[in-house]
Amino acid sequence: MTDDPVNLDARRTTEGQMATDFRRHSLKEFEADQEALRRRQEELEAQLLAEPAVTWHEAAIKAQYLIRRYSETAESQDARKQKLIQRALGDLARLIEDEPKIP
Repeated sequence: MTDDPVNLDARRTTEGQMATDFRRHSLKEFEADQEALRRRQEELEAQLLAEPAVTWHEAAIKAQYLIRRYSETAESQDARKQKLIQRALGDLARLIEDEPKIP
């Protein structure tokens, strides 16, 4: 018996190899997208932490971001919490929209 690994790619049909290549490529794209998302979130959070909000509008935008991040956690997944999250986000969006714009 040999300890050499078996090259499964050599044993696959052309169709099987194409399917495997597609999965590998999709996984690499997915991982790259996830890494890019993590970097963008870190950059945004650094900006949000840089200075305190000066207006209600800025505070509402920060609150929306935090509520959305919380909504992605396992703790927030029950129906009651999801309803509260959606209402809070709706309230903030309405307040942001209704706020008079300062030129």
